Amino acid sequence: MNKKSLVIVPTYNEAKNIGPLVGQIFAILPSLSILFVDDNSPDGTLQRIEDVQKQHPMRIDVISRSGKLGLGTAYIAGFRWGLENGFDYFIEMDADFSHDPRYLPRFLELLETNDVVVGSRYIPGGGTKNWNWLRRLISRAGSFYARTVLGLRLIDLTGGFNAWRRNVLESIGLDRIKSEGYAFQIELKYRAHLKGFRIVESPIIFVDRLVGTSKMSKKIVWEAIYRVLMLRFGKHSEV
Repeated sequence: MNKKSLVIVPTYNEAKNIGPLVGQIFAILPSLSILFVDDNSPDGTLQRIEDVQKQHPMRIDVISRSGKLGLGTAYIAGFRWGLENGFDYFIEMDADFSHDPRYLPRFLELLETNDVVVGSRYIPGGGTKNWNWLRRLISRAGSFYARTVLGLRLIDLTGGFNAWRRNVLESIGLDRIKSEGYAFQIELKYRAHLKGFRIVESPIIFVDRLVGTSKMSKKIVWEAIYRVLMLRFGKHSEV
């Protein structure tokens, strides 16, 4: 791997997942770097990150924030840190193993000829496990709604397992992104599309989290509905 590649992992109460996740990532791609962005988790997540830092010097970094500031701002902070530190490829990844590290080599391979890689649950070869019917409905409906309103061909717009080239993040205006949750993932892809970047979907199997509690909420869903309309018709439509 010739490019400097960074996996960004936002955390809030993920202490039990830190060690196993780091172990799996480095077992697959030992040359990767990992940046955790922790929102002052009360369960000892930061201490676990600091423990694994000692085991993997120069490969793990952490941004410790003052409180629960949201997924979107966590990724923005991670992107900015990575840009400042000279990374070429960036991967968004959950801490709860819903995003399987085994897909990382394929993502990085696809970034050699594409600008953005979207981990897609809804193309052939993709799927979800351990989801109830309501969550499946909300997820599929969210992508369909965003795709229709924004005029995109991408199938999985709400997924959060994605990879980006440096020049994409430098071009899409990180300082203007205010979305969180589903809406954040949609907005990033929409802005990349408007800039004409090459976006490819790669199939993944999304498995519901093994340990801990889901961060999904009604607020996240409603924000996505509103933000998509603003992206298409409102003040956020300009890039």
